Amino acid sequence: MPKVVADAGTLIHLAQINKLHLLKKLFNQILITPKVKREAFNEGMRLGHADAQIIGKAIEQGWIIVRATPKSVISTGKKLAKGENISQTDAETVLQAKENAAEILVDEKALSDLAKMFGLKTWNTWTILLESLRRGFIQIFDIEDAIAELGHKRHKLKEKQAKEILNAAKLIASRRPEKHS
Repeated sequence: MPKVVADAGTLIHLAQINKLHLLKKLFNQILITPKVKREAFNEGMRLGHADAQIIGKAIEQGWIIVRATPKSVISTGKKLAKGENISQTDAETVLQAKENAAEILVDEKALSDLAKMFGLKTWNTWTILLESLRRGFIQIFDIEDAIAELGHKRHKLKEKQAKEILNAAKLIASRRPEKHS
């Protein structure tokens, strides 16, 4: 399985729809920086968000691993953050993925584009859900529920994007072999 480093957004969004466990099925382990832990877990717990508890449990179980950020990454991250006008957390996440020759989980378009410039394979909440559907971990109604919950309330998906995701899900579902009892 590929190494994967996650930004807070994807973890939070999957936890909000109770689908964080899909990351364990797809990747086995997820690496995060201490700053991502602070953003996705500590801050969420402080604010009383249920998704933070789900993320905390995954950290406790050991499949989300908080990996210390090397000093070289912190120093390069400061320059990258300033140069690209992104947060220090985001810069360190991209650099940690690059340093570990890992793929990256990220929902923000600008950060995804930056990661691709570094030659990293990117995943977001929607590609995670579609791949989970392809592998039979979830059903099409899970995608519909995610669009309703995340797309309209949190992600602010445009109607066109929601239709594209749903059409992709229908295509994937139509290509899956039927299970016979």
